[in-house]
Amino acid sequence: MIEWISQPWPWYVAGPLISVVMFFMLYFGKKFGVSSNLRTMCSIAGAGKVSDFFRFNWKEDIWNLVFVLGGLIGGYVAKEYLTVSETVGISEATINQLKAMGLENPGSTYLPESIFSWEALSTPKYALMLIVGGMLVGFGTRYAGGCTSGHAISGLSNLEWPSLVAVIGFFIGGLVMTHLILPHLLT
Repeated sequence: MIEWISQPWPWYVAGPLISVVMFFMLYFGKKFGVSSNLRTMCSIAGAGKVSDFFRFNWKEDIWNLVFVLGGLIGGYVAKEYLTVSETVGISEATINQLKAMGLENPGSTYLPESIFSWEALSTPKYALMLIVGGMLVGFGTRYAGGCTSGHAISGLSNLEWPSLVAVIGFFIGGLVMTHLILPHLLT
């Protein structure tokens, strides 16, 4: 395996590549966002018969579904063939905080098995956390008019004021969740 492929690309390579992609999307009049794919899939399945929100020409957005499929395939290839180690590079202070919250072996894998496993899902506590969390993410995405990737990458590059407000809200929400709510949920 080539060593540089299995390492994260530096910001001075990845950043300009994202900029080039965004330039082409602006040029062709497209907007980037992963959450809009759910609307497209629901429209394909016929949800437009039930709600006006799903009545639109979904064929114009089929490219975004192909993008998500590419992301899934790329994630699989990266995980199976390009990942040298499952260990996550996090600070010792973060590891100690996560251990204090009751997580076993923090940093040994990307998704702690004590939270993200079928056994954990069978407990009412974690099942409820996932269901409520999923509902909040879905509501927040719809209420904000898009997801974090759509607002932060596409919306900010289009200089859209609502996207700036949404991204600031995402960061504030993330900080509140991480420092004030999550420690109580895990202990």
